[in-house]
Amino acid sequence: MKIFYGWRITAAACSIQFILSSLLTQSFGVYVAVLADDEGWSKTALSGAAAMQSVEAAIIGPLLGWMIDRFGSQKMIRTGILFFGFGFLIFSQITTLTGFYISSVLMAIGASMSGYFPLSVSLIQWFDRYRARALSIMSLGIAMGGLLVPMIALSIQHYGWRTTALASGIIAFIIGFPLAGIIKSRPEDVGLTADGEPHPSKTETTHANVNIEKKIEFTTQQALRTRAFWFLALGHGFALAIVTAVNVHAITHMKESLGYSVSQASLAILLMTIAQIAGVLFGAAVGDRFEKRKVSAACMLLHAIGLLLLTYATHPIEIAAFAIIHGAAWGLRGPFMQAIRADYFGRNAIGMILGLSAVIVALGQVAGPLVAGVLADVTGDYKTGFTVLSIMVGLGSLLFMFAKKPKHPES
Repeated sequence: MKIFYGWRITAAACSIQFILSSLLTQSFGVYVAVLADDEGWSKTALSGAAAMQSVEAAIIGPLLGWMIDRFGSQKMIRTGILFFGFGFLIFSQITTLTGFYISSVLMAIGASMSGYFPLSVSLIQWFDRYRARALSIMSLGIAMGGLLVPMIALSIQHYGWRTTALASGIIAFIIGFPLAGIIKSRPEDVGLTADGEPHPSKTETTHANVNIEKKIEFTTQQALRTRAFWFLALGHGFALAIVTAVNVHAITHMKESLGYSVSQASLAILLMTIAQIAGVLFGAAVGDRFEKRKVSAACMLLHAIGLLLLTYATHPIEIAAFAIIHGAAWGLRGPFMQAIRADYFGRNAIGMILGLSAVIVALGQVAGPLVAGVLADVTGDYKTGFTVLSIMVGLGSLLFMFAKKPKHPES
């Protein structure tokens, strides 16, 4: 039996996400902890690099959306791999904070052009019935990237952060380019249909009109006029505020406030990754059966509880509980963010819709690390910043509850 090409794209997308996640997204906190010691840069200054990465996503998000809708994903993903790899090569040679910012922005542009956004759009085009499953499998790559965080930490410890960064850039080139060649924008471009379904006959097409609700497509302008668009974007932004804050600052918090070494703290990230993988797999199995906005709202509460456990931990059990709760919530909720939008607004303008959403989502990505970093510099630890973020994200769960599926204006 021939395997539907969409699943090959899903596997390639999962692998690309694994590269981006393991080398940058989930390992960035390790570099932050080491650079704070080696270079003496403040937490606010280091958080600024993470904030600049998110600002970059906000600035180019609509442009990426337009480019994907017009030109497709493959060329953009290959270009993104170039930016990502060169960003690491430059990072390995920096001597100033300005150089750190420049290399961080290059890596961020590369990750945006080759990562979650264009890969999600491609999978949304290739799947209807199995959309949540495909997006969850792709997100498995993000989760599994955390498995390499202890190895990144050990590499930095034994070989230095410069050598580790140089090797990361080379790995991105060698593995990323062949994977990008597998990605195709739409099944119609290669004579296939979404989910690998047989091409419908004229009679079947006529009967399909009875179930027209599933085929309704929103334009970008129509989507922007719905309450759901804004609530989903804001809720997603609140969620990423806590995710990015953890990625940037959790290891430093465990090192400075809780007394663990960087290698020991990275084991907590490893446990978080295992829980994240479990959440992704659970979402892949059941994600298309439940109302995704309600599941997302519940995950937001779990994010808040998990961060509070980390903030006030006095025993390794509490750190383990944080890792499991936060990781599982991230793994389950993450793939639903794009799946909900595709379910609500259709496929035709999804690139621009996701691109405009990215502008709002980026506000949360900027705020999370900055709030935690600035308040840590002011107060001397992360307790205040992490507590504020936990409350914000807990309240943010209401946004998903109110983000009900909109009616098409022409229905």
